[in-house]
Amino acid sequence: MSQASLHGLRVLDMATLFAGPLAATTLGDFGAEVIKIEHPTKPDPSRGHGPAKDGIGLWWKHLGRNKRTITLNLSTPGGRATLLRLAATADVIIENFRPGTLEKWDLGWPELSAANRRLVLTRVTGFGQFGPYAHRPGFGTLAEAMSGFAALTGEPDAPPTLPPFGLADSIAGLATAYAVLTALAARDRTGEGQVVDVALIEPMLSVLGPQPTWYDQLGYVQKRTGNRSANNAPRNTYRTADGSWVAVSTSAQSVAERVMRLVGRPELIDEPWFATGADRARHADVLDQAVGSWIAERTRDEVVAAFEKAEAAVAPIQDVRGVMTDPQYQALDTITTVDDPDLGPLRMQNVLFRLSETPGAIRWTGRPHGADTDEVLAELGLTPAQVAALRTEGAV
Repeated sequence: MSQASLHGLRVLDMATLFAGPLAATTLGDFGAEVIKIEHPTKPDPSRGHGPAKDGIGLWWKHLGRNKRTITLNLSTPGGRATLLRLAATADVIIENFRPGTLEKWDLGWPELSAANRRLVLTRVTGFGQFGPYAHRPGFGTLAEAMSGFAALTGEPDAPPTLPPFGLADSIAGLATAYAVLTALAARDRTGEGQVVDVALIEPMLSVLGPQPTWYDQLGYVQKRTGNRSANNAPRNTYRTADGSWVAVSTSAQSVAERVMRLVGRPELIDEPWFATGADRARHADVLDQAVGSWIAERTRDEVVAAFEKAEAAVAPIQDVRGVMTDPQYQALDTITTVDDPDLGPLRMQNVLFRLSETPGAIRWTGRPHGADTDEVLAELGLTPAQVAALRTEGAV
């Protein structure tokens, strides 16, 4: 098997929590050498997020996979000097300090690019590197609120709804990985690195569709519609006879017609308003009643089998228990098993996509805080005495 796609790429992950570290995880999954840099006494808070087993944070096992971990206090002279030595060997730095923090430590772009003109410095913040909000603390929740996502989410007569997981951070993490690879592609042509500026509020907005254009041209403001869509119907969640739920989508006209035949209401296909998704959406009450009453008389398995036979679009609504046993996910190895030195066999999401010739892989799970400090510093040429001096200074 040939080497992974990003073999030979060195990434310094100096970010905390989710967006920046997720970008580094994604790069590491496809072969990049990722060195996670944490403060000696204040590790990445993601190590303590969510449930733990035997005192070991399980979120970190996923987010920290394929990363070597070192400690470095960048506000000390020794920590600054060591980072510059690391930067000289790296292709990418990912950080998410508030704008101006690196500059306060004399580690801004002028200093880093002087150490390595091919370096890509990737800066992930809530609001970007400039503008009236740039120095505010920024979190994914604020991006979900400001972008319009929360305003769209929920029932029409209910409050706006925030997601129960890090949606904005996750989208920004994937966007950041894409931004890094884009900057590296440019470096292949020019030989020069550059600064990547990712603001959490922007990737979140980008996935919400053409709302600014709708508003600009028509003054149109999309409203909360619950599970319904303004672009097609039937599109909703429906309860089955055995108390389960399924989701139905009819984005294609042919699928909408198949659903109506399946549920025994072919006459609705002949209605003038059935011809377009938007017109069907305006008659969602009629369509939901037709589909919902048919589904309510059948078990989930019966509904899914009937829709599959009719080549209509349906999916069971399943929590993580269903995900873990779903035959499609099993066929794709979406949830894979990794051996962990602390916990033994550990199941987690596999790499994000499959490549036929240079596939990614989970080589190891998240490692303890600072586990690889001595090894990485030795690779830089630091002697044991120099590392000990850095420890005395509080730099590592």
